[in-house]
Amino acid sequence: MTTIDLVYFNAGGGHRASAVALQGAIRDAGMPWQVRLVNLFEVLDPRDAFHRFTGLRPEDYYNKRLATGWTLGLAQELKVLQAMIRLGHPTLVRRLQQHWLRTEPDMVVSLVPNFNRAMCEALASALPGVPYATVLTDLADHPPHFWIEPWIEPAHHPHQPQHFICGSARAVEQALAQGHPADRVHASSGMLIRPDFYRPPPADRAEQRRRLGLDSDRPTGLVMFGGHGAAVMEQIARELDDVPLVLVCGHNERLAKRLRALPASAPRVVLGFCTELAQHMQLCDFFIGKPGPGSLSEAVQQRLPVIVVRNALTLPQERYNAQWVLDNGVGLVLPSFRQIAKAVAEMTTRLNDFRAATARLDNRAVFELPVMLAGILEASRQVAAEPAAAAERSEATRPATALAG
Repeated sequence: MTTIDLVYFNAGGGHRASAVALQGAIRDAGMPWQVRLVNLFEVLDPRDAFHRFTGLRPEDYYNKRLATGWTLGLAQELKVLQAMIRLGHPTLVRRLQQHWLRTEPDMVVSLVPNFNRAMCEALASALPGVPYATVLTDLADHPPHFWIEPWIEPAHHPHQPQHFICGSARAVEQALAQGHPADRVHASSGMLIRPDFYRPPPADRAEQRRRLGLDSDRPTGLVMFGGHGAAVMEQIARELDDVPLVLVCGHNERLAKRLRALPASAPRVVLGFCTELAQHMQLCDFFIGKPGPGSLSEAVQQRLPVIVVRNALTLPQERYNAQWVLDNGVGLVLPSFRQIAKAVAEMTTRLNDFRAATARLDNRAVFELPVMLAGILEASRQVAAEPAAAAERSEATRPATALAG
């Protein structure tokens, strides 16, 4: 059976969510593949030495920063991380080579940034000809070399096809600008999100809102800052005392407890980790949060206009996403959440226009990607078969005297 490895890690939560969404999409598409989810950090540190030495896993530090809002300086820290990855490149490649030789996948699909050069080179040397695809879970390669490394001349890796699946025209342009062949740069219609975000809204929406304690007819905002929440949600809740809200805190139970204790003149619902996010989005009218590619795409798919912030605290890889919001007219971008009350007033006034803009975006990526991966896999098999076929043709056309000699 054909084996497909989907590589993820838990920094931020979006990479694993994308891997799980893709795994489900492949299953629903009926592809005859065995799909394995591969945690990259478990491959690179199988004995969990980093955790035992520091008390934290590599992604824990990053996730704590997101939850507390201590994101200032992450752009500089990212440059340090990338320098460390370049320095440790030979070691990373050796460990990944051993992993690929042991597990022998038929295709590797990366849903993580920064490590693609090492993974691709390791796969090329361990299993030449096995295709490698990077699915960008950001709307663009920002900052540079976060997702897309420059094209390596075929002489260095003549049997290693590397592909990029890009969810925006900007990302496609970036991959081509780095010299990657056009037949290995694939455009999807958006970001990969779970199939449940494509279900139709409930017919009894007003009644479901009443069951949650929300007003059936007042515009309601959904406030969410990833799977670990963010301290700024408390500030937003205070500023929007008179606005109905659904606040999703993810795994941050301490934040959820503080939000539940806040007095408010408008109804609100505070949720922890939520497995039915799509259903709760369907009961709301607009989104407030950070410009994460996943949450933005989920909100827009549910026809929720967005209010986000772009400033020095915004994660470097998410800064382009705020521009995407403006370019597509699907929401408002603020310099800080101090202006949130004014922004919500503008949003509710222009809600129909913003909703119309969200309806113009037709993101079908979760249904497109299994077909794209099947095409990549088939193309790689055809390339692998060409030398053998050429050898057979050559043998068949040799003169009889040459064969006898």
